[in-house]
Amino acid sequence: MSSPPQPIAHVAPAGDRIHPLDQHLRDAGVLARRFADRWNCGGFAACAALWHDLGKYSADFQAMIRTVLDEDAHLEEARRRVDHSSAGALHAVKALGDTGLALAFVIAGHHAGLPDFQGEDSRKGLKDRLGDADLLLGAAMAAAPADLLAPPPLKRPPERDPSLWIRMLASAVFEADFLDTEAFFDPGRSGARSGWADMGTLRPRLDQRLSRFAGASGPVNQVRATVLAAARDAAKGQPGLYALTVPTGGGKTLASLAFALDHVHHHPDRLRRVIYAVPFTSIIEQTAAVFRETLGDDAVLEHHSALDEGSREESNRNRLAAETWDAPVVVTTTVQLFESLFASRTSRLRKLHNIAGSVVVLDEAQALPPDLLLPITAALAELVEGYGVTVVLCTATQPALGAVFKELPRPIEIAPDPPALFAALDRVRVSFPQPGERQSWEAIAAAMTAEDRALAIVNSRADCRTLHGLLPAGAIHLSTWQCAAHRARLLARLKEGGPARVVSTSLVEAGVDIDFPAVWRAMAGLDAIAQAAGRCNREGLLPDKGRMVVFRPEGGRLHGHLAQAAEAAEAALRKHPEAPFHPEAFITYFNELYWSKRSLDPHGIGRMLGLGEKRPGRPWYDIAFRTAADAFRMIDQREEPLVVLFDQRAEAAVEELRRDGPSRATLRALQRYTVPVRPKALAQLRETGAAEDIGTVTVLVRDELYDREGVGLMLATGD
Repeated sequence: MSSPPQPIAHVAPAGDRIHPLDQHLRDAGVLARRFADRWNCGGFAACAALWHDLGKYSADFQAMIRTVLDEDAHLEEARRRVDHSSAGALHAVKALGDTGLALAFVIAGHHAGLPDFQGEDSRKGLKDRLGDADLLLGAAMAAAPADLLAPPPLKRPPERDPSLWIRMLASAVFEADFLDTEAFFDPGRSGARSGWADMGTLRPRLDQRLSRFAGASGPVNQVRATVLAAARDAAKGQPGLYALTVPTGGGKTLASLAFALDHVHHHPDRLRRVIYAVPFTSIIEQTAAVFRETLGDDAVLEHHSALDEGSREESNRNRLAAETWDAPVVVTTTVQLFESLFASRTSRLRKLHNIAGSVVVLDEAQALPPDLLLPITAALAELVEGYGVTVVLCTATQPALGAVFKELPRPIEIAPDPPALFAALDRVRVSFPQPGERQSWEAIAAAMTAEDRALAIVNSRADCRTLHGLLPAGAIHLSTWQCAAHRARLLARLKEGGPARVVSTSLVEAGVDIDFPAVWRAMAGLDAIAQAAGRCNREGLLPDKGRMVVFRPEGGRLHGHLAQAAEAAEAALRKHPEAPFHPEAFITYFNELYWSKRSLDPHGIGRMLGLGEKRPGRPWYDIAFRTAADAFRMIDQREEPLVVLFDQRAEAAVEELRRDGPSRATLRALQRYTVPVRPKALAQLRETGAAEDIGTVTVLVRDELYDREGVGLMLATGD
């Protein structure tokens, strides 16, 4: 009598190789344990990985997979017809009780993402799937090895934040499953993930770069040297929560990088990576370029949606590392960081385990959206306390952190005497409007025209275009009505020096290294006004202070958070008219701003995840992962991307899209040529034939509607 055939996990596309199921589960368990050992939870991860494909032992699944052994096709579509994850989820609950429910979320979600516990409408929850899985589990257990089914001794999940614990556990298991499967299907791709610089080599590279600045003269450079020295000294401290409060132009970027690398050097057994998160996609390329120039191409991963194919960043190694942040230094956006931390989809969760044991630097931390502050604060606290993460809250708006992050313990300040730094870098004389005073756009344009170099920052794209149209020929317009490649070309022109008059939205207020002797800023939040002041006399080279004028434009109306921020700024100015940027003024401003918010979690994300409340009558595992992920959105989703044919690279990418259809490389290449447009305006462009849908991409095909030399997209609509 012949023995039963060996259970199969995967079959190669050509049908000439099989991946034994027992081998896949045990190898995935080893990988998952290694990943989760970083926060002392390797046993949980190994158990979930061992059981994640338990359902594949069923006769139904094995019959399905064996029917296609000779077919030259990938099998994922066929496999979805057989539920192979619910059996392992139910086994976890039966074997481990409440602890098993944490593993059940991970096992049930290893393809479709973490589910809600309670189902809703047509979407099944974990509770429903467990209730329907008895037959599936019985079929799997009939063929599964007894030692694989044996439950290990595991403690209960942490009660502090079980939702993040489950997401981190899921990350370790999902990544282990993916990497072991990839090694079977594509060993070459698996090998391409290596090639990054060793973390220990980065500090000498940084020292070499910083040596160029030694001996630089001038008061601004003296402040930068003081901040840098303080950062490197503070790096000797224990991992935890830190703050770096430095005015704009004070060398915050390199100082925070130096702190992070030195901190890893002093704690090599606990820290292994630097994750640098910036608030805006408009500045991520500049930050990543500074870091690459300092540390080398083999040290820095730039991860966001605006990398173009053909650049060095889009190498095979980088594409693979972007999936998991497996690089020494990762430069990303706060949107990418936090939407991944609160994600439910497997593709976004895979990277989370690599955040453990990292130094996470949040640049312009005060810019985080107030409507999400409570869940964000909970996640930051949990990363520090439970996952060995050092968090650095960077801000140029002292003392924003105390007012914004009220739920966090007081961070250790890195900068020496922040008030003194702000006084030393006081390079700008600011004038504010009188109560009720407004100025016309014509008056602002006339005042700018009288200057050789002048910058105005306004609150909307419509205002930007209005003011730009009143300036003499040659004035520069900067807004998101221009694609990223267009703005990059204009900013490069500004760095050449010479006369220039620029009108911009707030996109230049953080991380964009431009310097003007005279700046105008439309009334906004006090933090935005302070950021705008950082573009005035930035290097302190003027014989006197720079000049900045804050104004209320005629007819300019603000809405939502912008209006609340401007009102809070007005309140702060009434109390501190002589010292608008003094720490006390910012205390007043942020207290007014956050007091005006009805809730710092209006979407109820904390309630969905069981954060900060006992929830009487509801067990800890009643968590709504998918619903919370859908609610956690850091940017306005009401706009859709429109591709513009700005240059030959854009045209070539669109032609490739027409010819070959969408691919990762082509879509990534087109990201630098997108303009966000409201759905109604995009529909009108389609109806008039001005825009064409090519696959999943909408392309502007009427060339006259994009001004390549000036303002970008030409639409007769509001902002």
